[in-house]
Amino acid sequence: MLQNDNVVYSFRGPMGIRVDIGSSILFLIGLILFVNLNGSLMNGVVFILMLVASIFLHELGHAWGNRVQGIPVARIMLHGFGGFCQATRAGTPREQELIVAMGPIVNLVLWAFAGIGQWWIMNSIVGQGVPDQNALNVLMAQNQLKLQIWSYLNTFAFLNIALFVFNMLPVQPLDGGKLFHLAMLRLMPAPAALRVTGGVGLATAVLWIPAAIYLFMTVGFILFFFPSIKLHWEMFNGRAAF
Repeated sequence: MLQNDNVVYSFRGPMGIRVDIGSSILFLIGLILFVNLNGSLMNGVVFILMLVASIFLHELGHAWGNRVQGIPVARIMLHGFGGFCQATRAGTPREQELIVAMGPIVNLVLWAFAGIGQWWIMNSIVGQGVPDQNALNVLMAQNQLKLQIWSYLNTFAFLNIALFVFNMLPVQPLDGGKLFHLAMLRLMPAPAALRVTGGVGLATAVLWIPAAIYLFMTVGFILFFFPSIKLHWEMFNGRAAF
């Protein structure tokens, strides 16, 4: 369904790849601004920009994995629930290993760079010593802009490590599910790999429901993505469904 999302804007991104923006991204923007209704509008806008940038760079990682192996990329699509990179042909299992892995790797690298930026800013404020509380309060008051940037980097780091962890969960169509299947293909025949991947994905998909309820009841976080139990059941029964 999201592959057929209405395109509201297109542009040429890095490597000359076409980037399409789906209309459902307006839902994401509206939801974030609604949740942030009592907060700063600027912080809400910055959060949206950081989230969209993180997803875009994630998909750009997939695109690079395709291009470096000679597989043309048709487009990158960004929509309200994430994004995808569409190549002109499917890669072999060996090619797919790099293509799939590059998305989460990009998020991990962004998390690391954001952490380094945080360390550099804090080090530039307090130096190498450990000031007493009064001196620390004065330093903080004198460096409000740096602290605001530190706060944004902290959010950016959290977003990217969260995207990394989420994408590495072993369910389809997340990168973790694809990488798990590719790993199983290295260890066993294809039919067995499909069944094992389906079984692990099925267990994860079933546990996803109480986990989503727990997150909502404890922290008010709503998961809009639910892995398909039917798809993983079909895989577990040896029927390729992805």
